[in-house]
Amino acid sequence: MNKKKQTKLLTQQEALDDRKWFLLDAEGKTLGRFASAVAQILRGKHKVTFTPHIDGGDGVVIINAEKIKVTGAKEAQKIYRYHTGAMSGLREVPFRVMKARKPDYILRNAIEGMMPKSRLARQQLKKLRIFAGNQHSMEAQNPIPLNC
Repeated sequence: MNKKKQTKLLTQQEALDDRKWFLLDAEGKTLGRFASAVAQILRGKHKVTFTPHIDGGDGVVIINAEKIKVTGAKEAQKIYRYHTGAMSGLREVPFRVMKARKPDYILRNAIEGMMPKSRLARQQLKKLRIFAGNQHSMEAQNPIPLNC
């Protein structure tokens, strides 16, 4: 008698019980590689209990966001665009200016681009905290330092 193996899916309560927080240092890391590693942790793909429709990911605290690196000529050529809503309201901000103004936006934008576009991904992105400097205010979560 052949009995097929059943895949055990994670329930929402089991996912909440297993949630951790990780502390990642962005100093000297390449933007895209670092963002994809963070997106995997937020989604929960690093766990053996990964279930696509459950928020089983962990929280991520990123420090030193202003020290992220890009390769090649991207520092001079990369442009962030947004629209104000007014006619001819397209604004372009170069990477260097954005890094000086909002270093956390650079990382958040890259990580959001690597997440699926869904309600679940928006919920998972709420567990992302980015700090420009070396200090963070998430000591109560006891984040585990992680190298990636």
